Parts: sequence; structure tokens; C-alpha cells
Amino acid sequence: MRVFKTRWFARWAEKEGVTDAALLDAVDEMNRGLIDASLGGQVFKKRVGIDGRGKSGGLRTLLAFRVGDRAFFVFGFAKNVRANVSEKELRALKLMASELLGSDARALLKDLRAGELYEVESDE
Repeated sequence: MRVFKTRWFARWAEKEGVTDAALLDAVDEMNRGLIDASLGGQVFKKRVGIDGRGKSGGLRTLLAFRVGDRAFFVFGFAKNVRANVSEKELRALKLMASELLGSDARALLKDLRAGELYEVESDE
């Protein structure tokens, strides 16, 4: 399974201290059926813990996800900053999810080379 993060998400995650290992753990949990919330249109909410605070005090991530295939982390926020995304934001995220999950190998490579996407890889 390939896991990616958008340029915006990568900047946000670095600022918040979200590691690639935490993102890979989140995707692994989702593949095992541990999904926090389905927002429709292949957009899912998944909590990610940071700095030993655990998931409940951590951050929320939104991702385009297809079990066993691909995951794209596209948005994130701290629980104490906002409760959720607006309907308008969710519509945009659903459109983005459709485009990302429908991308072929050539389009993914182009986005990776352009710095629009980053592949999340294990440190192991």
C-alpha cells in the first residue's frame, strides 16, 4: 500500500510534530478497520497521537483512503483549534479525494517530482 501526503499537509505535520511513522500507523489501523469517521466520498477522519499525548489529546487528520490501495493525507487540525471542517471544505476534500484516488502511476510520479505530493515511507 502506498501512502502520500500533500505539500500543505507535509508542512502542517512538520510544524505539529507528526512523524511519518505515526501516519503509517494510522493507515495500518485503518486497513484493519479501525476508522474514526467516514465523511463520505472516500474521505476519512483519523486521530494521530503526538508527543506522548495519545490520540484523544492529539491531532485530527483527514485523508483520501482506499483499503489496501492508497492513502493521501490532505488536511489536519488540532482538536482544540476546531471541531471539524465546514460543508464547503468537505465538498472540496471529496473532490480532491476522487482526483487523488483516481490518479494513475504517471500522474502520481508527476506530482511527486513537482513537490505537490510526498511519499510517506518507513524509517526502517
